[in-house]
Amino acid sequence: MALVLATLLLACGFIYSYIGAFHDPSPHAITMQVAAKQSQASSQERTQLVDQTVGRLESLEGHPIDASAAASPADVRRDVTNGSVSSGLILDPDGKKDVLYVASGGGTSVTSAVEQVVDGASQSQKRSYTVQDVVPLAEGDAKGLTGFYLAVGWVVGGYLVASLLAVAEGSRPVTRRHALVRLGLFVPYSIALGFGGAAIAGPLLDAWEAPLLPLGLVGTATVLCVAAASAGLQAMLGTFGIGAAVLLFVVLGNPSAGGPYQADLLPTFWSNIGPFIPTGAATVLIRDIVYFDSDGTGWQLAVLAAYLVVGAVMTAAMTRSYEGHHAAPEQDQNVQA
Repeated sequence: MALVLATLLLACGFIYSYIGAFHDPSPHAITMQVAAKQSQASSQERTQLVDQTVGRLESLEGHPIDASAAASPADVRRDVTNGSVSSGLILDPDGKKDVLYVASGGGTSVTSAVEQVVDGASQSQKRSYTVQDVVPLAEGDAKGLTGFYLAVGWVVGGYLVASLLAVAEGSRPVTRRHALVRLGLFVPYSIALGFGGAAIAGPLLDAWEAPLLPLGLVGTATVLCVAAASAGLQAMLGTFGIGAAVLLFVVLGNPSAGGPYQADLLPTFWSNIGPFIPTGAATVLIRDIVYFDSDGTGWQLAVLAAYLVVGAVMTAAMTRSYEGHHAAPEQDQNVQA
């Protein structure tokens, strides 16, 4: 009955988490840089125009845009292209037609939200704008969801292999050697799934053109950390550890990962936890590698490493506790003898 009740609560949590995260997406603090292009206007007039525009964007209800002034249009384009900011607005001091830089590779929901906000602000000032997508989506990456699905596949593979081993051999390893063997089995599995997933998304299905090595390494790290963390939860909680892994990596991790809606459009709870769950960390790393010429060495790797270390330590600690619990009767028998 306890398992049935736990499963019921987990399923209700799944429904609540997904609907809670996705039912009413709204932009908040989407980063934008503002600059004015060279014109016949004086430097002081251009600066004044930029400051006024930043002030109007910052004062919008709900704070959808986190605007800041930039030194030049070139700086704005560079920062949007490398992913430092989500968007950029280039003002025309001599006219009423501006340019909006976006990067759909970083998330189409953010791009749409920025365009909607800027459209409203421009109409109120009787200005217009054209959109330039400086980091467009790959042709095979519809709506930019390939990276998210790849991350989900890696995470599912990680907790699934740990759960199957727990069902086959018991949630808690019998000896410390048994624990090391179980953790060791995760390594070749993680390498195979990490590089296999990267190859499926790239060369096999041609979703994008991206370097296989960094993607495969990110995948390996993702699968390994999830498998180790799942094994640790199962060693600590027994059968309920499987449910705990699903709660963490699926119920909480998937909606907050920035898939259909990026963190800037999610409610505060989900946007705050997303970067610190492997699904979200891996999704960011994938997008950085594919669209922003990153080598996959962002701070998100530290998140994955933390799950790996904590999971391995939990598994070893609970094994030692298990061994000590069963060693005590033998010691008592020796004393009696």
